[in-house]
Amino acid sequence: MDDAFALALALSSDRLQILGVTTAWGNTELRARLVERLLKEMGHGEIAVATGPKNGGAGAVFTQARWAEEFPEPAKGWPDAIDFILAAIRKNPGEITLISLAPLSNVGALIEKDPVTFRQLKLVVMMGGSVRQGYGDLGYLADRGPSAEYNIKMDIPAAKELFASGVPIEMMPLDSTQLKLDEVLRETLFRQKTATTEVLQALYQEWAGFPGNVTPTLYDAMPVAAILKPGLCPVTAMRVRVDDEGFTRVEPGAPNAGVCLHSDSDEFFHFYLPQLLRAKGPITPQ
Repeated sequence: MDDAFALALALSSDRLQILGVTTAWGNTELRARLVERLLKEMGHGEIAVATGPKNGGAGAVFTQARWAEEFPEPAKGWPDAIDFILAAIRKNPGEITLISLAPLSNVGALIEKDPVTFRQLKLVVMMGGSVRQGYGDLGYLADRGPSAEYNIKMDIPAAKELFASGVPIEMMPLDSTQLKLDEVLRETLFRQKTATTEVLQALYQEWAGFPGNVTPTLYDAMPVAAILKPGLCPVTAMRVRVDDEGFTRVEPGAPNAGVCLHSDSDEFFHFYLPQLLRAKGPITPQ
């Protein structure tokens, strides 16, 4: 659910030139149909979409599958995500920031196919990992310790490759990304009736139709927000090691990532909602 809110934020800003959106993990073709529909309905059908390898996710529920299935798949399918990203890096060496919001299967495939080109990225900004606070720890009580965070745990070898790659990394772990879009914030957002909020509301309603889904956590929106306004999630240089269980351990040594250990949820949403509502697109009649 949070991927859509992150992409909507990226689309809202003229400061970002989005070269393409690639899908990772699970049914990447069905995910591409969702992304293609989202982009078109938000008025950004010109942005390229590419599909990554179908790795993992076999037992996961795709809560927005029906919305995605309503959009037709192109007769020739989509370009290969790995080739697409490598070509973009070669064309723009040292200039591209890769925003990674999923299990790192695509990132691992990039490194394995062409590590030299991968190292020509300017920066990788990622949602992933857990340093002091795990799932469900919003900072109100004593820290219960870290969790093996999903994006890292689902492809541990790829995560290890990324942190050993030498590419600059900014990491937004669970410590700073458990941002709850509660019912007051949802009402404030959805009642605006823009092209963007209509898409997000439709996707939210599909997601909320599954047991236990009420309040979405916008983990993936923070990396995009931090690019647009770095003060929302300031990073500290650290040495991060991914262990065999998918934990991100901080250890002594030369830093290989900037890690954001704290963010202010209220400050984030005071940035996020006004920024999102600047997005261009037709207004739906009230």
